[in-house]
Formats: sequence, structure tokens, C-alpha cells
Amino acid sequence: MGPRIRTTLVGSYPLPAWLVAMPGMGALRDATAVVLKTQENAGIDMVVDGELYRFDVNHPETNGMIEYFVRPLCGVRNEITREDRKKFAAGKGMEFRSRPSAVVESELAAGTLDLPEHCRRARELTASPFKFTLTGPHMLSETLLDNHYGSREELCRALAAILAAQVKDIEADVIQLDEANITGHPEEAGWAAECINMVLAEVKTIPAVHLCFGNYGGQPIQKGRWQKLVGFIETLCCEHILVEVAHRPPAELRQLAGVASEVTFGIGVIDVKSTVVEPAEQIARRIEAAAKVLGPERISYVNPDCGFWMLNRSVADRKIEALVVGRNLYEGR
Repeated sequence: MGPRIRTTLVGSYPLPAWLVAMPGMGALRDATAVVLKTQENAGIDMVVDGELYRFDVNHPETNGMIEYFVRPLCGVRNEITREDRKKFAAGKGMEFRSRPSAVVESELAAGTLDLPEHCRRARELTASPFKFTLTGPHMLSETLLDNHYGSREELCRALAAILAAQVKDIEADVIQLDEANITGHPEEAGWAAECINMVLAEVKTIPAVHLCFGNYGGQPIQKGRWQKLVGFIETLCCEHILVEVAHRPPAELRQLAGVASEVTFGIGVIDVKSTVVEPAEQIARRIEAAAKVLGPERISYVNPDCGFWMLNRSVADRKIEALVVGRNLYEGR
């Protein structure tokens, strides 16, 4: 009999130094195989590909969370002018970026973006249950400079339509959308949820959403509380929500408890903004604390707060191992 609470990662994994030094399709395949095998050896129940397919040697600092998705699109301009930067800086909500990811000049189309193919390449490297991750439409819309649609909402809908068409053909046990900007902009929750649900509706297997307060340079990039997002979370049409908890004040668990009882969670019990490797006992205590507040039946997964891409590989690997041992300790396995 398997564990009641399963372990998984949020998505990203630190770039292997040899992939950066000698990039290529063969090296990318080998690196992805290493990431998957690292998780399998540790006992992770739902593995991820580490998002290495997004790697661009010219933009390694972004981890491809944004640029990978928007630069292949038709209707965008990737050359950023000084005037573009000034116009983007005049907006609100993206102060941590000095420039837009691209400029929208006309109606968007998928262009050369091919998520199903990148999923297939990773999926064939493992026999384990597999999760594929992608950045959600709200997060992408916030990073673009819009010279065409005239509103953030309409731009988001256009992006959602493109992602939905891609997701429809993705073969993975779980498909997870990552949204790290809505936490700081709950006033946009209504139309953001509609756009996110456009994508989730096309998932043929298990849909999931990851919400966090950002992780750039090991720091949060959004200010806010879970309390303001309760209604938003309840409207998302997915099987479970992965939430940042380990780096947040413990009292916020009570805010998540206000979410409708049919919503289940992936609870963040690994702090990715710290290089300290949590002892298994601490992870077990974090799971126990969440179970007492939310109810044990509402915890589907335990996971890190966010992706591992900002950490050293040795730290990430030890945190992965601790996650499994801590879960096993909690379940008495």
C-alpha cells in the first residue's frame, strides 16, 4: 500500500554546471535523466523534469519561467528598446523586473511554442508517475508590454487560449500551472481565475495549480496574505493547490483553512529561500501542524514551497531526500 500523502516537487531544479558549459540536445536529455533519477532514488512519488527544457544559455538567470513561453509566440517583438523599458517601468506590480519579457504588437498565436513535444521528451525518460509544469497566463501577462490588446485581462485571455491548445495535447499524470504574481494582486483574482480555468479545462488527466509569493534571488517578490485569496482558490477548477507555507508565518495556515472543504492541498514543507536542509523531524512536524489546522484528509501532497532553481544542487538534493524521510516519519512508515 502506498503512502496516503504523496511527495512531489514544484518544478525547477538547479542547472547542472556541465549543461551550462556544454549545452546541446544530448546534454539536455542527459541532464533531464539525472534530475528524474535523483528524485526516483530519493523516493519522490510524483517526479518532475526540473524544467531544464526551458534553459537558454543567453538568459540563464531567468530559468525560462517567462521568456521560454513568450519569445516563440507570433505577435510579439523580442527586441526591447529604451522606450519600451520606460513604458514598462511606469506600470505597477513588476518592480522586480527592469524590462518586459517581450512587447505585444499584434494578435498572439502559438508560433513555435511546443509544450507537448518537450513533455514527451522528458516523459520517455521515466516510468514513474510524472508531472509537467508550465507558467500560467496571469503571470505571463504581467511581464509583457502590451501595445495591442489594451487591457491586461484581454491579453491574459489570449495567452490562456494559446496555453489551453497546448495543454490539450500534453500527456502527463499531472499538469500544473504556476502562478506567482496573483498573490500580490488579489484585485485581479476574478478575471485571472477565468483565464487559468480556460487552461485547466483542457487537462485530460489531473490538473493542479501552484501558488507562491515568488522566489527571485532567494527572496519573495510579492507582498500579501493567503486570506485575500480564499475566494480565488475556491474558484480554480483543479484537483489540488500547491501552496507556499514553510517560509510563511504559521498563522497563515488558519487562513487556508477557510478555503472550501472540497479543495485539497500540496503543502510546502521545504523552505527554498533557505540553504539550511531541514531535518526529517522538522518536516514531519510541519506536516503534522498543517494536518491539525486543515485536516489530514485535505493534504494530498507535501512539496517544497517553490522550485529549486536558485539553490546549489547539493542543497536541493538533500532537501529532496529530507522531504521523503520527513513524510515517512509523519506517516510512521
